[in-house]
Amino acid sequence: MKGLCVLGSTGSIGVNTLDVVARHRDRFRVVALTANNNVDRLVEQCVEHQPQCAVAVHPTQAAKVRAGLKARGLKRTEVLSGPQALELVASLPEVDQVMAAIVGAAGLMPTLAAARAGKRILLANKEALVMSGPLFMAEVRRAHAQLLPIDSEHNAIFQCMPSNYRAGIRAAEVRKILLTASGGPFLSTPIEQLDLVTPTQAVAHPNWVMGRKISVDSATMMNKGLEVIEACLLFDVVPDDVSVVVHRQSVIHSLVDYVDGSVLAQLGNPDMRVPIAHALAWPDRFESGAEPLDLLQVKSLEFDRPDDRRFPCLGLAYGAVREGQTMPAVLNAANEEAVSSFLDGRIRFTSIADTIRFCMDTVAASVVTSIECVLEADRRAREVARRHIADIACG
Repeated sequence: MKGLCVLGSTGSIGVNTLDVVARHRDRFRVVALTANNNVDRLVEQCVEHQPQCAVAVHPTQAAKVRAGLKARGLKRTEVLSGPQALELVASLPEVDQVMAAIVGAAGLMPTLAAARAGKRILLANKEALVMSGPLFMAEVRRAHAQLLPIDSEHNAIFQCMPSNYRAGIRAAEVRKILLTASGGPFLSTPIEQLDLVTPTQAVAHPNWVMGRKISVDSATMMNKGLEVIEACLLFDVVPDDVSVVVHRQSVIHSLVDYVDGSVLAQLGNPDMRVPIAHALAWPDRFESGAEPLDLLQVKSLEFDRPDDRRFPCLGLAYGAVREGQTMPAVLNAANEEAVSSFLDGRIRFTSIADTIRFCMDTVAASVVTSIECVLEADRRAREVARRHIADIACG
């Protein structure tokens, strides 16, 4: 049995991970579960999966978890709190695999701890890789950790790579990577009306059930921009070797173009349990719980180029990865601050891209020599973003 730590167990990826694990209890032992604010769900998960440790980031939330588990008569689960506790459980000797599903920059340090401990990392937190880039990949190589992508697009690419492929190595026979994008909820909305869209409209993704932040990233196509950066690192390619194509049906999850003219694609219903099950079982396969794909039901597959005017965040991400150094960390931090402010009703939807552009123009990139450099770039970018947001905030 493999010991599993789920970082971010109460979010969409975490819930789907535990659903897959529950179908294969003979293969996995849940060692640790972590959450931010969803105390009730964390307690229910602990009751079902009986982990060795549970982490609630804030001490007050951890106290509520302890009380909840005590009321349920569950004594074997130790409840911890704080960011350092996340790093601790991600590197426990009992843990073989770490599902890295904490959203945003908060997932960087525990995911890095898992890499340094030589774990198999199931990477759903794209921001951790975007922020620390080559530094993260160097730690993976140094500790002989395994890195398996969970994003449906990168997992699809991984599945289409040569059979002996390992993340972080350039496959010489690959010519190009094609990332598919659904286009989000505003693909057909007149551009002049994007100023007026609401947070409720932005989180209503047409194909996927996701958290609020990543749903907004899909609506701006920043999620695809972050995925371009991630693909460059995971598959050791340059930005010009990664193209984004709008594929409204979300049936083809990404494609790999080979030098001999072959193009391999991975298809499936839009259900995150598919890439999760693939990574959990790799190099084997087992049942995920997802409905099988019926091509006769799909009938047609359509593709288009993304509109640069509609999705300026995609161009900003390409600019960040080309500039390199700490600029991807600046991009990510500015985006997180802007999306949070949009969801709070403080800025308009179109101000997300404006805020990111302002931060990239204001905060100079610096050479990444340590994780402290990355964290400092993140801090400076957030400071600039917050000031800018205060200046443009909606009355």
